[in-house]
Amino acid sequence: MTTVYDFKAKDIDGKETSLADYKGKAMLVVNTASKCGFTPQYKGLEKLHRDYESKGLVILGFPCDQFGHQEPGDEEEIKNFCSLSYDVSFPMFSKIEVNGDKAHPLFKHLKKQAKGILGTEVIKWNFTKFLIDKNGKVVRRYAPTDTPESIEKDLAAVL
Repeated sequence: MTTVYDFKAKDIDGKETSLADYKGKAMLVVNTASKCGFTPQYKGLEKLHRDYESKGLVILGFPCDQFGHQEPGDEEEIKNFCSLSYDVSFPMFSKIEVNGDKAHPLFKHLKKQAKGILGTEVIKWNFTKFLIDKNGKVVRRYAPTDTPESIEKDLAAVL
């Protein structure tokens, strides 16, 4: 059976990273954007990361420019924005697509495992989140409007 550990992605610095590096940790995978109405969620995501990292949670940010051209920058600009604006210390990855023929294989898997409203697979906007347990199994999908603070109550089940 396929798990998230079977996928690789380039980190924000362009280094190929295996998600198997996160085996044994719970993950919250998020498609992010720097110029979105939901961008302030970086603050809550960073708080979750800092509060729960020692308990085995890792937040993984995947910038995406498929929604309203809200992630126009390159990786260096994204990295600087996240660091300077929100003091992001959780792992960030290179810009990807989450929908369509060029969607990253990880997101194809996530969408298939945790469908959206009415069983749809398409990601509707930035800051869609996927909670993954310590065995690499996708537990739940969260809408962009679901804040990191509202997800906190579900973390106990995967930590």
